[in-house]
Amino acid sequence: MADNKDIILFINEVPHNAAGAVTKAVKKYSKKLNRPLKIAVVRDIKQTKKEKANGVDYLLVCDFTKPSKVIKTLQEISSRLLAVTCRSDKNMEDFARIVPYLPYMRTPSSESIRWSVDKIAMRQHFHNYDPKISPRFTVVSEADELAIKKIKEKVGFPLVIKPAGLGASLLVSICYHEEELEKDLKKVLRKIKRFYKNDGRKEEPKILIEEFMEGEMFSIDAYVSSRGTVSFCPPCQVKTGKMIGFDDFFGYEQMTPTTLKKEEIGQAELVAKQAIHAMCLRSTTAHVELIKTRSGFKVIELGPRVGGFRHQLYELAFGIDHSLNDILTRVPGKLILPKKTKGHSVAMKFFAKQEGLIKKINGINKIKALGSFVSIEQNKKVGDKCRFAKNGGRSVANLIMFNESRSGLLADIRRAEKFLQIIT
Repeated sequence: MADNKDIILFINEVPHNAAGAVTKAVKKYSKKLNRPLKIAVVRDIKQTKKEKANGVDYLLVCDFTKPSKVIKTLQEISSRLLAVTCRSDKNMEDFARIVPYLPYMRTPSSESIRWSVDKIAMRQHFHNYDPKISPRFTVVSEADELAIKKIKEKVGFPLVIKPAGLGASLLVSICYHEEELEKDLKKVLRKIKRFYKNDGRKEEPKILIEEFMEGEMFSIDAYVSSRGTVSFCPPCQVKTGKMIGFDDFFGYEQMTPTTLKKEEIGQAELVAKQAIHAMCLRSTTAHVELIKTRSGFKVIELGPRVGGFRHQLYELAFGIDHSLNDILTRVPGKLILPKKTKGHSVAMKFFAKQEGLIKKINGINKIKALGSFVSIEQNKKVGDKCRFAKNGGRSVANLIMFNESRSGLLADIRRAEKFLQIIT
């Protein structure tokens, strides 16, 4: 490895909630290589963010739709690039645009990136690879009689409505009968264009309708080499808002280690690997969501990126530096995957029970006093508007906790649930 390769490149941003972990990982890798490494961000000129984020050494800006501008901008650092990564679904289209101008970097292909963030293309590739690993589905662009008839014939009830390119359960809803389907489909079609515009998305919005699968939900992150070799992190067990009484599918709770048996983890990894290979992914971290049904594990969806909260959960429970491994799988370098379990970690997203303006948020200080407490990120304050994720809302607060004992963590989860009151 040439000593002049000293820049880790991010597309559009280093996510604010992972900036500390990324900076720490780069410093750790610098020490291992015994030379300083730098963080660079290449940003599309149309991005609303103008400032240079903390910890970023170089900020490059250009028009991603103009090849001459991209080439000229990347030439400033191309000889020094060690690795390139992207950490967010909303930036993946820009990553796909940049990849052709980084021919000697280890990256996923532009096509595989686009397939992996388009839920419709993803389902089609899963079906072509092995129809048994994913649910029945269809695609619509209208909410008329023909569309409803098509959905009933190809999918049936219950079913899930999913905008093809939105993450974090935005505008996702479940329908048990035709009246719900007509109402929710019209609502999603009305709102999706606004969300694409707000996120700066360049793709045309599409709507995926798929079979609702019942069972326990899990997710797992994996590192994919340039040859398609897959190395798995431990799985996380997931509770959705639906499971705790919300009419919503946001990821309420993610906990690791899980209670899965060794052979069950092997089965989950096998299906996850099939999903990764169906997307033809390489030189990337992948986040795979699964559901354990009566007929085995099936894929909910996949992302060519680090999963949400994973750098905290894996570091706390296993001592895995997920941000560093994300870089190492792209350099490439030898992954660092400790085998010993340190304890149990959880990430929780809190939403208000009712939509509306926040009048009070109580219990934050009590949560901070819990023995398992690690951190809490408050996204909304008194006076802010709360919406459910299915209506485009974001969480009020995100909580991370850790305990050496599973029972101790479960007890503090219960206390936190009782302490936090979001009054609208």
